[in-house]
Amino acid sequence: MKESNSKRIRRTSRDYSMGFKLSVVERVENGELTYKQAQKRYGIQGRSTVLVWLRKHGRLDWSKPMRLPNMTQSKETPAQEIKRLKKEIETLKQVNHVYGCMEETLIKEYGIDIPKKVLFRTLCYEKAKGKIKLASCCRCLGFSRQAVYQWKERLDKEKLRLAPVLDVVRAWRMQMPRLGTRKLYHLIKPTLVEQGIKLGRDGLFRLLKNHHLLVRPLKVYTKTTNSKHWLKKHPNLLKKWKVTHVEEAVVSDITYVNSDEGTHYLSLVTDAYSRKILGYELSDEMKASDITKALKMAQARRHTRICTIHHSDRGLQYCSGEYQSQLITKGWRASMTDGYDCYQNALAERVNGILKQEFLLYPCKNKAELLSLVKESIDIYNKLRPHLSLGMQTPNEVHEKASRQYPLALT
Repeated sequence: MKESNSKRIRRTSRDYSMGFKLSVVERVENGELTYKQAQKRYGIQGRSTVLVWLRKHGRLDWSKPMRLPNMTQSKETPAQEIKRLKKEIETLKQVNHVYGCMEETLIKEYGIDIPKKVLFRTLCYEKAKGKIKLASCCRCLGFSRQAVYQWKERLDKEKLRLAPVLDVVRAWRMQMPRLGTRKLYHLIKPTLVEQGIKLGRDGLFRLLKNHHLLVRPLKVYTKTTNSKHWLKKHPNLLKKWKVTHVEEAVVSDITYVNSDEGTHYLSLVTDAYSRKILGYELSDEMKASDITKALKMAQARRHTRICTIHHSDRGLQYCSGEYQSQLITKGWRASMTDGYDCYQNALAERVNGILKQEFLLYPCKNKAELLSLVKESIDIYNKLRPHLSLGMQTPNEVHEKASRQYPLALT
């Protein structure tokens, strides 16, 4: 114990990302956890660290402790209690008879039997709550108490063996709260091999499901493109074009994000080959001058001098003279979708979805807090998040590797 305490890493509030802080605040304010339970579950050091986050980022008033009102129970006479218990016994007999008939039907007609582990888990759970006596229930079900205790012992050993896996998962989830299980397994597999823990991808799915750590997909869609205008529109150059190298083409799009101050707009410029976000801008309005800032950032972060195709939708901002003149100045070729067809700009839509569904999950108080979260999320996306389409590599790894191999790379 002394050795483990000496190796314990001390953390401060700055070691936790903004996304992680907001996720903890949301769970506490939704009533899923108390702030003390949150500190224990996520291993947050300090007695009042979570409370400080609640007071700084929370929507409720955490300046005073919350107390629950006293609940008084109504008393009943012995005769009333006996009458109530008789009714409950009669009801339970009827319910037990129905469940017995259902079990016989499942076994005889469908060949479905209830697994022992389900029965054993239920017996242990109800015994722990003090609602049943294990010996009498085992006699009724045709099992011995020893079988239940042996199953529980095996389960406890398995939990102890997989406990380090949950610690590694929570460490990654601190940075990417909604990372999918397949990508998560790719990231933690080297750690599992190093620690000698045998666990496959399906086993990780079961483990996360048992601990309520699976990520449920979100479906949110809002139209932000106005393509009905008189400005010049360009043909779709990527319709029959296959991107084969880094910075050969970039895709751009605008998506909305909210804070307590109102609606803001996030402009992104993403490399089509490496999926790396090269430029971004958070603004209060969808002005061409604001969208152009993301393009200038992307130009400054380029690694090659090749002629790049800039693909976007037919939004008013991308067709404006200011934006098009910037493309001409940098030597980029303009490409646009054919009408309002989001599938022709699917990569940009996908990047928007990743940021909003995996990173920008929690409400921010103002634009400054939201901008901090956006910068942090894009940095994690580029450096740490693997992509199935990239062979489980990160955008930064693919972008830098491909840039070094290109003859026109900047020096």
